Amino acid sequence: MRRRQRHLVYTSMAALVMLLFLNGASGTVLFARAKADPLKSADAIVVLGGEHDGREAYGLSLAERGYAPAVLLSNPYSTRDKVMQKACAPRTDIEVICVPPVPGTTRGEAIFTRKLADERGWQSVIVVSWRYHLPRARRIFDECFVTPGRSVIMRDVPRRYPFSVAQWQYTYLYQYGGWVKAEIQGPCS
Repeated sequence: MRRRQRHLVYTSMAALVMLLFLNGASGTVLFARAKADPLKSADAIVVLGGEHDGREAYGLSLAERGYAPAVLLSNPYSTRDKVMQKACAPRTDIEVICVPPVPGTTRGEAIFTRKLADERGWQSVIVVSWRYHLPRARRIFDECFVTPGRSVIMRDVPRRYPFSVAQWQYTYLYQYGGWVKAEIQGPCS
């Protein structure tokens, strides 16, 4: 009986190690090394919500450099959030639009981008997020925003990710889970 239990424990541990190895290897290729699109002019820059890792400043700097006349900032944060108060402040050189996504997900961000594009005649947007989020964000924006006349340019926040192995494992699992959720949800309505 004990021998059987040990065998089950060893087999379970080996399976877990293999699963973590596959998650790490495939996540590194698919997410950590995701390719950003070359920058080119667009109608708006869309900064997806997430951690305040410089994404708001990066999106605004792209507009300041002439890549788009408007910056759409996803704002799922508290009204007391100092970073968003500063980023959402009215400006004279570029238009800044701050919108809370409904639902508070990448899908909600793609839906409000589509709505504003419909209202304003936008044909292209630059979407800013984490490098490892770009593949999933591209899939969702392709589903919810892109049409034969509309395009999206995916750009990552220029930064390094000093994650531990455990943090990368979690990040990859989270991205895979989000991808499955997006596939299950299907087309945007």
